[in-house]
Amino acid sequence: MLNTFYNRRAQNFLEYTMLIMVIVTALLAMRQYIQRSINARLKQIQVELNESKR
Repeated sequence: MLNTFYNRRAQNFLEYTMLIMVIVTALLAMRQYIQRSINARLKQIQVELNESKR
């Protein structure tokens, strides 16, 4: 009974670890696209502010 509890606990730990690894890997893979979209949005805001000063 106690052995089953530890096996289940270890399996839960491994599942959560794998889930976190998948999420981190996905974010790292998308990092360049996220950075580009942020830079594009900042550039758009800059252009809009420059046009409003005229």
